[in-house]
Amino acid sequence: MRSPSRPAQNGFTLIELMVSMVLGLLTVLVITQVTVQAEGRKRTVSMGNDAQVNGSLSLFTLQKDIQMAGYGATASPDALGCQVNRKYDTGGATSQFTLAPVMISNGANGAPDTITVLQASTHNISVPILVKADHAQTGTYFVVDGAMGVSTGDLMIAAPKTQTASTQCTLLSVTSNSASADTTLSSTRIPHTTTSKWNQSSIFPTGGYLLNDSYLLNMGQLILRTYAINSSNNLTSTDVSPVDGSAATQELYPQIVNLQAFYGKDTNADGVIDTYDNTNPTTAAGWQQVLTIRLAIVARSGQFERDVVTPTMPAWDVGAQVTVSGTTTSTCNGSSKCVELKVDSLTDWQHYRYKVYETVVPLRNVLWNS
Repeated sequence: MRSPSRPAQNGFTLIELMVSMVLGLLTVLVITQVTVQAEGRKRTVSMGNDAQVNGSLSLFTLQKDIQMAGYGATASPDALGCQVNRKYDTGGATSQFTLAPVMISNGANGAPDTITVLQASTHNISVPILVKADHAQTGTYFVVDGAMGVSTGDLMIAAPKTQTASTQCTLLSVTSNSASADTTLSSTRIPHTTTSKWNQSSIFPTGGYLLNDSYLLNMGQLILRTYAINSSNNLTSTDVSPVDGSAATQELYPQIVNLQAFYGKDTNADGVIDTYDNTNPTTAAGWQQVLTIRLAIVARSGQFERDVVTPTMPAWDVGAQVTVSGTTTSTCNGSSKCVELKVDSLTDWQHYRYKVYETVVPLRNVLWNS
């Protein structure tokens, strides 16, 4: 018998294959777009978290240092603002720094400021020591009323009560040699012989330092540290070595794109800040008015966005009550004043996200001393 006939078995037609391929490609395209968008959002969140960490740590680092600023240096208010001459070795260059807890160097046209912090670092107490005998320019020891807390190797600042162009402050190093009473550190003598290369008589005032009109400030292992933002948008710190005066810079935190600071000044001695500005005082009385430092740090996310996500530059809300001078402010957030924090020097700046961190830091050593 003949087997029943079977239907013919046909494959897919070309049209069916093409439709299937198109549908498959469309499905892949949709999945790819969803994946790319999800990954982009993930990077945005991740980079945003990194920016928050960098900004927070930058602010914490500056705040911690500024809170300790002025220890040892502000103990004699008469000397605040004095220009301190320093020179390491006979062939070294003479340079100066200002005897002030914090120095703000204002960046031009909204560029980042630099902040220099000065403080003593000593295991012993740091108190001003009164000079009890005239000290000539070429002298090698100070006669004092007490050398409490002073150790061999400490860096000290000799400061006259009244400073002029010819009577400035001098950085020196304490030495001790038992060969004679005048070269031995004691309760009434602080030697600074040339056994330390910090001790260069050429930078002492011609008239020397006079009895009962000059002080010694014990800075121990002097901390002179400058915070700045480098060309790679990293917050950096540069420390002057107490060993030989060399400067060493290290990068601290990335994606920090602006740093602005103001002095908080009490101009009428009532203990309340009256004005914020970035003008460096020029007298000891002016420096005694500086009670706080106000900071703003701008951190940037490292994620480049295709669309414009920052149409205007970040703003720093400085409030409505206290006068802010030395910079342009605009009304914002009701009656508050805002300072524009410039980031437009950065390439494609509108395609990045920014976060502003700000605080007011009291100068504790200035407040306690007053």
